Amino acid sequence: MSERIDANALLFHAPSKTPQLMNPVILAYMGDAVFELLVRQYLISLPNQKSHHIHREATKFVSAKGQKRVLDLWQPHLTEEEADIVRRGRNSKSGAPPKNADLADYRLATALESLVGYLYYEGRIERMHELFSIAIGKQQTVEG
Repeated sequence: MSERIDANALLFHAPSKTPQLMNPVILAYMGDAVFELLVRQYLISLPNQKSHHIHREATKFVSAKGQKRVLDLWQPHLTEEEADIVRRGRNSKSGAPPKNADLADYRLATALESLVGYLYYEGRIERMHELFSIAIGKQQTVEG
């Protein structure tokens, strides 16, 4: 199992509830920001630093369709606990999808964001890195 980092060391303001008790939509709200940060850090680490190129590449990951593709890659590697968070996120009522997003893709994107938010609040940063490595095609040995 991945090493956990004290979540309070990552946060200025810890949430009022444990991640297990948080609404999946709230986890997704944070997970959206954390996932985008991971994507931006990755893209900035690559040689081509032109802003229009970075933006175009980022949308391949952070759009509903892109997040659905990433979640499809992650599914076989998820633990039971992580799969449960994904199910809760997928089934949550998170509002209407954006005009350019399919409802099914939007729900799966919310599921991915819920998982990322959950792992972030749990302090499981190494696990997020393992999963993100799968998303970018640098598969590591992943427990799960």
